[in-house]
Amino acid sequence: MSLTRFLPTPSDRMGILWTLLNIDGSVIIEYGPAGTTHFSMGLFGELGIEQENRLFTTHMREEDVIMGDTSRLENAIVEVDQNFAPKVIFVVASSSSAVIGTDLRGVSKMVQPKVSARLIAFEQGGFRGDYSFGIKAAYELLAQSLAVRGAEHRPGTYNILGASSGAYRCKADAYELQRLMSETFSMRCLCPFCLETTVDCIESMSGAEINLVIRQEALPVAQLLEKQFGIPYVFGAPYGYQKTSEWLDAISEKLGRVPNPKVIGPLKKSATEMMQYRMYARMLRRDKMQAYLYGEYETVRGIGEFLSEMGIRPTYQISTHNTAPLSDVAEGILYLPGEKERISILKSLDHTLVLADDTAKRLISGTNTFLRIATPLIDGSQVAHHMPLIGPRGADMIREAVDEYVNTLR
Repeated sequence: MSLTRFLPTPSDRMGILWTLLNIDGSVIIEYGPAGTTHFSMGLFGELGIEQENRLFTTHMREEDVIMGDTSRLENAIVEVDQNFAPKVIFVVASSSSAVIGTDLRGVSKMVQPKVSARLIAFEQGGFRGDYSFGIKAAYELLAQSLAVRGAEHRPGTYNILGASSGAYRCKADAYELQRLMSETFSMRCLCPFCLETTVDCIESMSGAEINLVIRQEALPVAQLLEKQFGIPYVFGAPYGYQKTSEWLDAISEKLGRVPNPKVIGPLKKSATEMMQYRMYARMLRRDKMQAYLYGEYETVRGIGEFLSEMGIRPTYQISTHNTAPLSDVAEGILYLPGEKERISILKSLDHTLVLADDTAKRLISGTNTFLRIATPLIDGSQVAHHMPLIGPRGADMIREAVDEYVNTLR
């Protein structure tokens, strides 16, 4: 592991935990030392995730580690089931229990007859990759364990697959998708997977008309639901006016429904207005419009394409997480696991539109224009849920940052 000056990239264990914590009607028991869970809770609090009576730890003594005694875990499962009566208990490994190879699936199978809750075990302990690996693993196991039961068909509904609380402006993005689907097709969201959802919602996912996949880690879930229940899906997060229009057209084609022209018309008009930025780019003689992007892969890809439509060249496009789990990686998007190279790049930027996290804001010079599009949050917050990065409202906000940037150029 390379030295970290600021904040390390969260592990797969953290991605699993923040995914599961968004499922109401469930409880997480982490088999490990109290200290690791305490550290996790600090991060989840910053992400705005409710944890009260949702996340528990068994703690571990030295003899538990040396002798492989799992009685603490077994007793904790029974106690949580009796006191809180959740529908599901997720049994999650810590780094300590993962190192010694504790068989959480075996323990869960042994204890299952003693409890009313359904037990689902996650044995990843932070050693299989960064948080994107954990998100993918959580999505797949949740779908296989809960979403594959045939549910009543519910016309006029859809699922959002890939809503992750670790993403910046995640709630605002999910609400923007729901607004667009309501105003364009008069449809409602059945399950936001996995953000502010419930066990019941996940179990009812197979009743939706269509799945909207906004990150690649959720593609296997969409493919599973299509194979078993014939539910079509559309993949892609709609960044910018043109992409949002195309995204709605793709949904229209899958559903065989005509989109509301009152939504499509303004989108196409705004997309046409973007041509003025290309004209301005050709007029500049000294400073050329360029951008540095650092954020989640889908965010970087989507906003990078939107900026390119305006004639702004993304000179650097860097993903916050490993792109290895992704089946399709756009050319030019890099993953740099160490901070040293990223810090060097940031300090070299001049008259650049920087779309990144608060760490970048602290490192760039005053000639650059900054817009936050990624966590971690150091100097700010994400309280407003009506300010997304996707859809027309997100495009409006990005466009304002572009206008501010353009005014700094000569």
